[in-house]
Amino acid sequence: MEAAGARMGETGMRRMAWIAAGAAGLVLAGCASEPTAPPPPPASAPPPAMPAPPPDTCGAAEAQRYVGRHRSEIPVPLRPEQQRVACTTCPVTQDYRPDRLNFFFDAETGIVREVRCG
Repeated sequence: MEAAGARMGETGMRRMAWIAAGAAGLVLAGCASEPTAPPPPPASAPPPAMPAPPPDTCGAAEAQRYVGRHRSEIPVPLRPEQQRVACTTCPVTQDYRPDRLNFFFDAETGIVREVRCG
């Protein structure tokens, strides 16, 4: 081997050492156990509960009796700032006021279609 070592030189011996180390690493890698299966994904959280409907702060439950009637039957309010009457296709402000009673009627027929707070 000494004769072979003298011919290869120091650089050649280092290459041989690296090749031998790489081969040993490959052999040892073949002995490794199989990888374990990944853990199952965590159970999904239950969907959030539906929020409770807002309380009837404007009296919409009582005013439902006007649905299906003509808008002229809607009584004049004692406090006009707490009631709004608009057609279903008319533009209205988007501010939400829980104490305001809204009547929405069909623009063609004048029939009340919806009553709600807001």
